[in-house]
Amino acid sequence: MPEPEKDTFSKQAAEKPKGPLAEFLSFVFHNKKWWLTPILVILLLVGVLAVLGGSGVAPFIYSLF
Repeated sequence: MPEPEKDTFSKQAAEKPKGPLAEFLSFVFHNKKWWLTPILVILLLVGVLAVLGGSGVAPFIYSLF
């Protein structure tokens, strides 16, 4: 293995691991998969509604629809 590649690998291995959101944003920026962003936003909103629907906030959510 050439020296520059080994040095790069060592630096990346020593870095602090990224969180899931940072990993996703990095993936979107590097691979230009911008069409994934609206899908993820809608899934997050549905998840938030599902969580709030089972709590004390449910009567207020139902009045919105």
